[in-house]
Amino acid sequence: MDMQSVGEAFIRPGQVLVDRGAVSAAARWTQAVSEADGVTVLHLSSGVDPCEITAELRDRGFRASPNHVLTGQPLFFGGPASRPFPVPPVPFRPGRSRSDVVVALLDTGVAKHPWWSGGDWYSRLGPEGADAAQGAQAGHGTFIAGLLARTAPGVRLRVRRVLDGDGLGDEATVVRALHRMRDDPPHVLNLSFGCHSFDDRPPPLLSDAIGALRDTVTVACAGNTASDRPFWPAALPCAVGVAALDAAQERRAPFSGYGTWVDACARGDWLTSSFLNTGEFGGYAAWSGTSFAAALVSGAVADAARREPAKEAVDRVLDPRQSRQIPDLGVLVPASL
Repeated sequence: MDMQSVGEAFIRPGQVLVDRGAVSAAARWTQAVSEADGVTVLHLSSGVDPCEITAELRDRGFRASPNHVLTGQPLFFGGPASRPFPVPPVPFRPGRSRSDVVVALLDTGVAKHPWWSGGDWYSRLGPEGADAAQGAQAGHGTFIAGLLARTAPGVRLRVRRVLDGDGLGDEATVVRALHRMRDDPPHVLNLSFGCHSFDDRPPPLLSDAIGALRDTVTVACAGNTASDRPFWPAALPCAVGVAALDAAQERRAPFSGYGTWVDACARGDWLTSSFLNTGEFGGYAAWSGTSFAAALVSGAVADAARREPAKEAVDRVLDPRQSRQIPDLGVLVPASL
C-alpha cells in the first residue's frame, strides 16, 4: 500500500476525505474526485500537501481528513505482539446455541474453520468476507472470529474485509464499509485496528460514520503503541476503547496503549484461538495484541445483548461497580479463555 509518514501518522499520499460540499472549495488543488458508498475522496494535484488542504478546509467549516492508513493491532515489527505462534488444537465445541445478536467484524476476513462448520453466517460469507490468506497478518480476522465465537456462543458474524493480508487498510475503505451498514446495523461492531491522526484530533469522517450507527455498540482496540497518545477510532467518545492486560489480567500488557480515553481492558497476552490451516499452523495459534482484547470485550457485550438491547448490555458489562477499574485502562472485563 502506498503511504507516507506525517507526524508519526501514516496517510495515503495526495488523498483527502471530505464531505460533498467541500469539492468545489478544493477544486483548485484537485486533480480528480472519486465517490463511492457515500465517501468523497479528493485526489490532489502533484505537490499539494493533504494535511495543509485538510487544515484549510476545516478552517472554512468543512469536514475533511487525510486518508489515514489504519493497521491491525498486532503490528508486524517485533515484540510479543508481532506474530502468531502455532499451538495444538484448542478444545471448543460450537454446540447448538443460537443467538439473534449480530456482530460485525471488519478485518482481514475469515477463513474456513471447524469451529463454524455448519454455521449459517459462514455459509453466507461471500468473497468480500474471505480471509486474504497471505501476508504478515493473514489470519487476524479468523483469530478474532474464534474469540467472538467462544465468548458469545451462537453469535452471528457479519464479516467484511477492510484490511489486506499485512493488516493494512485506509480510512476511506472503512468509512465506506460503515456507510453500507446503515440500513441494517449490527448490534455490536468490532474494530481491531486503528491509527494515530496527523494532528491528534479525531478523524471527522470516521467519527461521523461510527456515530451514525446509533444503536450499535462499537468496540475498538487501543493500539499496540505502549503510549497514551490517542488512537483512533478507540479514542472516539462513540466507541469503547479497549486496552490489553497481561495473561494474569492484573497489569497492562507492555505493548498496550493506555490513557484517559480508554474505557475498558481485557486480557490481550498470549491468547489462543482459531487460525489458518497452512504451513506450520494446523488451524490454531497463540497471539497477543489489543486487537484480541477488543474482541473479548465485543464478545462479552454480544453475549449480554442476548437478554437486553446492546446499548444497555454494554453499560452493564462496563459498570465500574461490578468489576475492577484500573487507572488509564478502564473497567476490567474478565476472560476465562
